[in-house]
Amino acid sequence: MKVGIFGGSFDPIHRGHIEPVKAALEALDLDRVVYLPTARPPHKPDRRMAPAWARLVMVELALLGDARLQVSAHEMTLDRPAYTVDSLEHFAREYPGSELYLLLGLDSFLELPSWRRWQELVELATPVVMARVEAAGVSNLHPELAAWVRDGRVRFVANRPVDVSATELRERLVQGQDPAPGTVPEAVVQYLRKYSLYR
Repeated sequence: MKVGIFGGSFDPIHRGHIEPVKAALEALDLDRVVYLPTARPPHKPDRRMAPAWARLVMVELALLGDARLQVSAHEMTLDRPAYTVDSLEHFAREYPGSELYLLLGLDSFLELPSWRRWQELVELATPVVMARVEAAGVSNLHPELAAWVRDGRVRFVANRPVDVSATELRERLVQGQDPAPGTVPEAVVQYLRKYSLYR
């Protein structure tokens, strides 16, 4: 089985978290993609976010229509940050014998050298960058990342850019405005309205 892993704060989930993942799922012929909403992102320790369980529910609502896109509560560790390397070790045990693919946006890929035990990630899963290879500026990469790319250990999946900013979405919501049409799944819009998550 081929399993994609896609983590993030999803605050809130939007088209930019869904369409590139679907493109990767098709391009790599994945059997499923597991979304990992993170209760306490290590790289955003001071940012105020919607409650962790509310973000997990929003991801589930956004993905209900596609059985191949699933949600895991594995990183709902409110008492401590969750680290990707630990999560990959968990899913290697959960799906023994499966091929794991770590789905990353370009920004996350470029930031990998700041992640905990980041050199081990490529041993646990194939990194998949959801952007064109030329967008990564391979010549300017951290030397080890550049070596991964040269050695073919990183996959790149081109997709149409999705012009949605979570920061701008939150700003609209704080001001009492709905997200722009089509940017956030309707069930998620109803949920965040119902609980006034960003006001």
